Amino acid sequence: MTIEYTGRHTAVTAKLKTQAHAGLVRIDRVTNRCTSAHIILTEDKYRKIAEVTVSCRGDNMVATCEATEMETALHDALKAVEQQAIRAKDRYATLRQNPKAVEKIHRAEAEQAA
Repeated sequence: MTIEYTGRHTAVTAKLKTQAHAGLVRIDRVTNRCTSAHIILTEDKYRKIAEVTVSCRGDNMVATCEATEMETALHDALKAVEQQAIRAKDRYATLRQNPKAVEKIHRAEAEQAA
């Protein structure tokens, strides 16, 4: 997975990079198909904003969090993206395990059209 960091009015420190990498490893463990990630860290006066965008095959997961500390904002954004990845994985598994429901819908539509 390629990771791109952007710091707006702030420096991206090694500590933030290691924290982001650890969070992205957890996300990659859930999905197993992510290709890239973009982490944007912004500082406005007393607000610290972290935006995390993770691109998987056919799916983009985005989270933006704000806090008084950059580490907290980044942690919350990574956690939100991880929850999105878990939901996407559950949704995909449900569709794969229960394809008969979709087939029934197609048959019902075909019978109504005929």
